[in-house]
Amino acid sequence: MLLINFLCWFLMIADAGIVSKVYGDRVVPENCTEVSYCEHHGPAIRFPFRLKGQPFQCGYHGFDLSCTNGRQTVLEMPSSSNKLIVETINYASQEIGVYFQNDCPPKDIFNFSLSSSTFQFVHGPFTNYTLFSCPSPRLYPLIKLCPSGLDNPENQTNYYAVDGGYPIDDTTLVSCTKLRDYTSVPYISSVRASGPMMLQWSKPSCGSCEEMGKTCRLKRTIGQYHFTDNQTECVSEDSTRGRTSLEISGIFTLSVVVTVVGTLIYRVYSSNKIEKTNQLRIERFLDDYIAHKPSRYSYADIKRITNQFNEKLGQGAYGTVYKGQLSSDLLVAVKILNNSNEKGEDLINEVGTMGRVHHVNVVRLVGFCADGYTTALVYEYLPNGSLQNILSSADGKSAFLGWDKLHEIALGIAKGIEYLHQGCDLRILHFDIKPHNILLDQNFTPKVSDFGLAKLCSKDQSAVSMTTIRGTIGYIAPEVFSRNFGNVSYKSDVYSFGMLLLEMVGGRKNFKFMEEDSTSSQVYFPEWIYNLLEQGDDLRIHIEDGGDAETAKKLAIVGLWCVQWHPIDRPPMKVVIQMLEGEGDNLTVPANPFRSTSN
Repeated sequence: MLLINFLCWFLMIADAGIVSKVYGDRVVPENCTEVSYCEHHGPAIRFPFRLKGQPFQCGYHGFDLSCTNGRQTVLEMPSSSNKLIVETINYASQEIGVYFQNDCPPKDIFNFSLSSSTFQFVHGPFTNYTLFSCPSPRLYPLIKLCPSGLDNPENQTNYYAVDGGYPIDDTTLVSCTKLRDYTSVPYISSVRASGPMMLQWSKPSCGSCEEMGKTCRLKRTIGQYHFTDNQTECVSEDSTRGRTSLEISGIFTLSVVVTVVGTLIYRVYSSNKIEKTNQLRIERFLDDYIAHKPSRYSYADIKRITNQFNEKLGQGAYGTVYKGQLSSDLLVAVKILNNSNEKGEDLINEVGTMGRVHHVNVVRLVGFCADGYTTALVYEYLPNGSLQNILSSADGKSAFLGWDKLHEIALGIAKGIEYLHQGCDLRILHFDIKPHNILLDQNFTPKVSDFGLAKLCSKDQSAVSMTTIRGTIGYIAPEVFSRNFGNVSYKSDVYSFGMLLLEMVGGRKNFKFMEEDSTSSQVYFPEWIYNLLEQGDDLRIHIEDGGDAETAKKLAIVGLWCVQWHPIDRPPMKVVIQMLEGEGDNLTVPANPFRSTSN
């Protein structure tokens, strides 16, 4: 991008005439202003003629001029080695007066052709010439021709042309040999004093511009540096003088546009490159994972399974879930992952983690899709949705599952988490245990799902490193926020499970009680439940009999043990299961770690 800007600014400066170029031993201005070349000797030079060293747009093709050491302006003919000295240029009549270098027309002057040149002889005068070779020099009125380079310098022959208008008797042609007659050829000037040989051009037609007092130049299309080949235009001197600032502004705008477009192209290129790298990373992972035999589906398969994404089950931070059907008796839930994680870690975490998991309380991964920019996960379909749906609708008795069923659900979740921590070759830390990620089958058997934030570690590893906070606010353990509470470990999942238990005990109804009670609205939710237990109050929930009260109290006590501030004070999931399976009377309420700011 810096290079592009530099080039644009360089062009602007060059057009303003600030940049010059060394040509031979002279400094040639690179703008297109009129100059008298060869140290101010010779005719004024402007379009369509171009001085060598000027930008190509300053002249027309075939109108290049140069300079000799004798400070003469030279026109080089494209089809001949002859160089013509330019004496005059008439821009209005489009004629140029030239004579041969050293006042010596070449020997092959009568074969001199302008067929491939943009110039033609001015019509008339035409005359006849006779060519002679003589052993010694002769005098006027003979026209001496320069010998060709093939002639032997030691035995050089002199060549002369005799104008047909002179009587042959008046010439000194003794001992000369007549070579050939030439008829109706253009007049040849032998010396400069006799007048130049006149040539004319028809293209480009700039004579009309000169007559109107305007400047002729190549036609410009876009900005200053885009020209239409072989087309010219007339512009006034005022517009020529005023165009510099306008075109500088135009080039500045163009440089900005080029910068923006270049930046966008670079970002698109970089984004595509990163995306291709991430896709390759996913493909390599899936190739290594193929031994686990999950089914891999294409995007077309996913559309067919979901019936063109017809039935949406829900949407979360990491993707949208649709209901699908693999066969007449096998329903699935398809989660289309969004692009929030550009490196494909959501897919790799879930597929890599769940490929190690085979437990009744962990959702089963049926297959996956990694097709270009589309990534998706295919799970077994669980008809009763998430635990969050159950807790959200538990305000009425008709929707309440009962404490025995809630206890079974809590115990199943604990067994699923315990399996993740101890039942696999590597310990799996979930880091996002919450009601939304607990799915229920037709029998309300709970299954832990959504392993997009999971991490693997060895079972003897007491702490794991984390570069970013993982989880959902309200369920994240304190040590994830600050290492002052301890190291991040499997005990972080225990804390999230404890918050889930307390939410199962409290439900929506308790939140409403807290909102109505101005004295308790600022109280931390676990502290509020702890205070109720300590004061012997009921938990303001659906209590049918004493058994229900004991179950609710057990869940609350276990939840309070799990949400202790320091990981060392929390029980492992194996002990949590024992507490849930044991008698509630044997449980003791943990020491109160909470200190309300209102006290």
